Amino acid sequence: MSDTATTPADTPAPPPAKPKKEEDSLIVFLLKLVVIVLIFRTLIFSSFSIPSESMMPRLLEGDYLFAAKWPYGYSQASMPFDLPLVSGRVPAGMPDRGDVAVFKHPVDRVDYIKRVIGLPGDQVQMVNGVLHLNGDPVRKVPAGALVVSLREGGRCAEPQFEEAAPDGTPTCRYPRFRETLPNGVSYEVLDFGLRQADTTQTAIVPEGHLFMMGDNRDNSLDSRFPAIPGQGVGLVPVENVVGRASFVFFSTDGSAEWLKPWTWFTAARWSRIGRGI
Repeated sequence: MSDTATTPADTPAPPPAKPKKEEDSLIVFLLKLVVIVLIFRTLIFSSFSIPSESMMPRLLEGDYLFAAKWPYGYSQASMPFDLPLVSGRVPAGMPDRGDVAVFKHPVDRVDYIKRVIGLPGDQVQMVNGVLHLNGDPVRKVPAGALVVSLREGGRCAEPQFEEAAPDGTPTCRYPRFRETLPNGVSYEVLDFGLRQADTTQTAIVPEGHLFMMGDNRDNSLDSRFPAIPGQGVGLVPVENVVGRASFVFFSTDGSAEWLKPWTWFTAARWSRIGRGI
């Protein structure tokens, strides 16, 4: 055995590390981002836009909102791209009366948003514009008018609701009411007067289904109408529920133009951003 000590100078130097290519780092970053987004969309929140006036006054056309996935458990409907990764609801969950929920249409799987009115076993009926649950009328009282500014070229739901604001701006002035469900949940609805869907037969909600209604009672194709694509939704299976509407993260009145960047800011309804649902 040699008594000669090895000096640092005698130790061979490690080979120089290969520098990481910038494109490799970018690919790793993008893959991580995709995984994070998928986890977020699958387990936590998904974003949705409001394409119509059926949920006025609470939600306006042009609102963008997040729907929480976890409150009712997970199903195929709550999976990204409606992938059939889950059978039933895991864990099993049921919305409460009064929740605003996003769900898949029973026929064509298009996203809809309505308020949960009837749970399994409930009897739901409209009588002369008044909602009845299990034979009892739901309390409904006047709550003033909803005044909505019209964007250029826009129209009110019906001509009698058109009026000019003091500054001459064209607006729509809609009759507004407050309903209070038996469980104490209170919310506002619009009612334009007696219409055909204001008196219905009693619907008994079967097991595993929900009766959904829009807050804009005379401008909503909901569970009062048969499930036909582009029309009513019928009684909605609980498995079709995507999540519970949570809060508005952006809102625009639709007047923005791509070629005029300043309108991206003037069109935003800043007072609605961050509002809970």
